[in-house]
Amino acid sequence: MLASEENTSFKSYQNQANLFVKEYLLADPLLPYTSVISGMLACKMIYELTQLIGSSHFKIYSSFSKIQRIEWNDRAVSTMHAIFITSISLYLVFCSNLFSDYQSSELITDRSSSLSTFALGVSVGYFIADLGMILWFFPSLGGYEYVIHHLFSLVAVAYSMLSGEGQLYTFMVLISETTTPGINLRWYLDVAGMKKSKAYLINGVVIFISWLVARILLFVYMFYHVYLHFDQVEQMQPFGQILVILVPLVLSIMNLVWFFKIIKGLRKTLAKRQ
Repeated sequence: MLASEENTSFKSYQNQANLFVKEYLLADPLLPYTSVISGMLACKMIYELTQLIGSSHFKIYSSFSKIQRIEWNDRAVSTMHAIFITSISLYLVFCSNLFSDYQSSELITDRSSSLSTFALGVSVGYFIADLGMILWFFPSLGGYEYVIHHLFSLVAVAYSMLSGEGQLYTFMVLISETTTPGINLRWYLDVAGMKKSKAYLINGVVIFISWLVARILLFVYMFYHVYLHFDQVEQMQPFGQILVILVPLVLSIMNLVWFFKIIKGLRKTLAKRQ
């Protein structure tokens, strides 16, 4: 009897919690702000958890300088964000029907959903948190190119989240975050003194391939998609049109510059092993 009453009470609280989430936290007017706050809180939680795990399970962590420990934690945050946003982006762009040309008469540049808006909000929260870290410890966590990258990304993602415009192209650009875990792993291998290991070499090759696909070829495909649907892009707000063209263009130039550095570094690593 008592167990039955406890079970009923638990289900009642569960139903109330689900109702609160659906009607308040995930309600359309509040969704952007809820998701941004959720993203920032998630960053804080992952940072603190990484710090706890690092200090208790990795001996090398205690030998780091203060800024190295901060970067260790910060890179864990960026890795988790990259895994989250690339998974959502790949699903929405290539697997769901949200942006399919044949599933809706609505302009492809105006389509959005609760899931897409929430995912963009979480990403906005991450970019705010990470940009704050970069500026606070500047230039230890990244130079001006990182500030420019994050500012452009933040403005574009926030606009797409709030307006609902151009979300398809925003997610196409965010797929490029798939290279982030490999870049962060390379830093971890470096500080662990494993630059001469086989893992370091494999990591370099993986970064080269993923960068070529996600940050070069995918951007070419995105520009081609914009060209094919330019009549719909022209119906966006002027600021949205600028973001759809300017932000990917600036990021693609930066990606090319970084890509040549990756090629140079990979060639240097391969030469040392011959």
